[in-house]
Amino acid sequence: MTKDVIALTRRMPDPATVLTGLLAGGPDTLAGFAGEGAVVQLCDELGRPLVSVEAPLLVQVEGEAERLLGATPPPVPFWWTEARATTGVPDAERLAGAFAARLVALAGGSAWPPEAARSLGVVRTDGVSVAPDPAAAAPAVDVLTDKVAVVIQDRPVVAMTAWLADAFRAAAEAGLGLQIVSPPGAALTPAVRDTLGGWPSRWVVRDERDGYYDGRTGAVLRWQDGMFAPVGPGAATPTADAPGVPGAPGAPVAAAFQEVAATGGRQLTLTYRAVHPADERLVLGGGLEAVWRELTGEPPAGWGTAEPANLPWSPRRLTDVAYERAPGSTWFVVVGSPDRPGSATVRVRRTEAGVEEEVTLAFGYGADEEPPVDAVPRAAEVLATRHRLQSMLVQIRRARRDLAVPPCFEGPGAPLAFVLGAEEVRAMPGDRARRTPLSQAPVELGPKTRAALYYPLPGDPSDLSAWKDFELLVRHLKGA
Repeated sequence: MTKDVIALTRRMPDPATVLTGLLAGGPDTLAGFAGEGAVVQLCDELGRPLVSVEAPLLVQVEGEAERLLGATPPPVPFWWTEARATTGVPDAERLAGAFAARLVALAGGSAWPPEAARSLGVVRTDGVSVAPDPAAAAPAVDVLTDKVAVVIQDRPVVAMTAWLADAFRAAAEAGLGLQIVSPPGAALTPAVRDTLGGWPSRWVVRDERDGYYDGRTGAVLRWQDGMFAPVGPGAATPTADAPGVPGAPGAPVAAAFQEVAATGGRQLTLTYRAVHPADERLVLGGGLEAVWRELTGEPPAGWGTAEPANLPWSPRRLTDVAYERAPGSTWFVVVGSPDRPGSATVRVRRTEAGVEEEVTLAFGYGADEEPPVDAVPRAAEVLATRHRLQSMLVQIRRARRDLAVPPCFEGPGAPLAFVLGAEEVRAMPGDRARRTPLSQAPVELGPKTRAALYYPLPGDPSDLSAWKDFELLVRHLKGA
């Protein structure tokens, strides 16, 4: 049975409804709090958590339950309430299901997964024992060692939920890696893939043939020395995790990873950085919206500080959240409409240079759809002339239309274009920025006196030599 149970309800679970759900463990079950009161926990006799319940989240964005759960929710707006059971305690899993079933019965809607929330009865937990602190202290962490925090996710799509975001933060503050364990067939959202980072953090996929393997590199893994690490002599080192393609040196590659899922889809990705003056009139997200409109004809659908993205798109509200959290950094996820899959992550930092926006954006296209590559120069010009673009890399790759990241080899993308902002062009000595080793000359964007430069690249996923051209360009621009 799954360890996460989610109630998708038409009405907000009020205090009386939540209390009725909490009584699924009987009147003697202890309740506690975590996350500065944002998480309610049902505990055993020693006060250790059996089930942790997140505060209900109002979702006002179409398609998020379908994207992340494959579930059909009530019409938006609806309430998303997550209950996470302590790993390895069957009674805890039943307790989470009974909690969700009671919320759905009283507030309307449905539960995910449906089979986990069939009983409204009291779940007896007498004599149940759970993991001692500190592993039980963090609701999202299932195993904690001196090297890594391990999170087990039995979901079709592993998303950057509030649970998982807290686990990332806690692991980073403790100087630990984060390892996510998922069943075969599960996928990551781009937000999780881009946040996972390098060794010893990894995505661990359970597999019938090889036991466990890394969902990003394919390396066969075993639990050793307090973490999942590649098998083989000397494989439990950072260098063994460098490969990302079958047949790379280091650990053996799992057979399941090499069984490439047939897909005719493609993804268009843009990664860019903009630096704005620290001004009280600044509104963030304007550049992202402009690019979204150029490439899709519509603005983003929603945003949030975790997945699901629960708020309708609003650059002003996004800016307010970043302002409230300054000088600390703020991370956002932005999504598109269900008809045009789009996903972006935005990190906002306050630095000496000003307010920095780092954006990674991707759109998915089916076999019968053409990515709008002709619109990319227009999008680049808007960023360069109106939103203080510093640099941008555009790629195209063969991958799933829905943007989910599968645990198999998809192949690298290919660079379609590189853009250098106007201030960066002006800072280069002489005409270095305009005289490059590429066969095609750069295209000027914006006024001639303050032009940014757009460098066309092959952009053919079947031609890996495109990365050689990109490397030559970057070395030239750095003066190497």
